[in-house]
Amino acid sequence: MPTMDIRVEFGRALKAARVAQGLSQEELAFRAGMSVPYLSNLERGRSGPSLVMMHDLAVALGVHLSALVAPMTMATTPAAAGRKRPREG
Repeated sequence: MPTMDIRVEFGRALKAARVAQGLSQEELAFRAGMSVPYLSNLERGRSGPSLVMMHDLAVALGVHLSALVAPMTMATTPAAAGRKRPREG
């Protein structure tokens, strides 16, 4: 089974946490200090958040950051996560 893109996995975990608390995207975006379109892109896996943004989202949700990343699976290889690697040499 192929590994899902880490951005998509984070987005699903983020949306699940938001919905579980009964928050709209507008309310969570306001609490986290970001725009609604950016939050929407995060939830759809179109954007990857920085560590600082992940922290801000966790604080806005009132959860530990680990609660947002715990549902995610680990890629078996770095390339499976869909990230670019620096050239060697």
